[in-house]
Amino acid sequence: MPTTEQGHRIDLEAADRGLANNPHDLRALIAKGDALAGLGDSRAAASFYSSALRTAGDGNGLAPGVIADLRRAQAAVQAQAQRFEAHLTTSLAGAGFDAATSSDRFALSLDLMAGRKRLYQQEPCFYLFPGLPQIQFQPRETLPWLAGVEAAAAEIRSELEALLAEPELFRPYVEPRADRPNRDAVGMMSNADWSALFLWKDGEEQPEIARRCPRTLAALAEVPLCRVPGRTPSILFSKLKAGARIPPHHGLINTRLICHLPLIAPPGSRFRVGNDTRDWREGQAWAFDDTIEHEAANDSGLDRTILIFDVWKPELSDEERALVSALFQAVDGYGAGGQAWGV
Repeated sequence: MPTTEQGHRIDLEAADRGLANNPHDLRALIAKGDALAGLGDSRAAASFYSSALRTAGDGNGLAPGVIADLRRAQAAVQAQAQRFEAHLTTSLAGAGFDAATSSDRFALSLDLMAGRKRLYQQEPCFYLFPGLPQIQFQPRETLPWLAGVEAAAAEIRSELEALLAEPELFRPYVEPRADRPNRDAVGMMSNADWSALFLWKDGEEQPEIARRCPRTLAALAEVPLCRVPGRTPSILFSKLKAGARIPPHHGLINTRLICHLPLIAPPGSRFRVGNDTRDWREGQAWAFDDTIEHEAANDSGLDRTILIFDVWKPELSDEERALVSALFQAVDGYGAGGQAWGV
């Protein structure tokens, strides 16, 4: 009688013969995983189980016995992942790693490796400036003016409240254009659930509203607003109705950050950029890269209203900012030109 180890080696040879004939043979892939697991190599076994799971897809049309084997393989892969994660955690703790205090970038790399998070990249809809860091929420220490904007939150809210008393001033954030094709914009076109009131729009002051918000504009006087004539900055109050959602989407250019100052932020209103989801909290500002996938939800029973404005990314030099601005002025100077990022 062969020993158990001999039996696993015989099974391994049989599985190898099957895979030599067909590298996508589900039964052979699972059999090789079983043989390797029996020989004590659970890491190698998991790789063949994983290959079987990828090959099987949604499992439609497979025999019940194969489905049962695939479920067993899936459980083995999950168990191996948990063992591997525990090993890494223990080893890195010995090297001084602490998820709460160590490098955020390294912590993200570990989450990606363990499959706890997915990789989000900049995907601008219009213009990509290469070489800029992939950062979801910009670190506060790189934005020395942010605290000053927060300090003015109460004064800004008082100006907002006077405007909210005239709800007809707010218009849907996404409105159609007569001179360009209009796509559905994931259900947000002309949708009053997400509305806006602009102090500045597409690089131009909106005087009737701006004159009613002197303290708001004064709070932004020292902010490095992204200035491209005819395009930016935009400064606006953005209202998201109770129960409303803004679907996942990407912004237009990766040379700027979008800033939020929450002014009316009921519990249950939240915002996601890439892997990072945060609750809006009144008076607590942030800046983020809107070319990374982001979305919003207001699951409270009240409207949520924030101040939005755009600034240059701090990594851009003064020369680069001037050149980006000149580029878009050249785009707009060609033929009839266009506004609001139309080509």
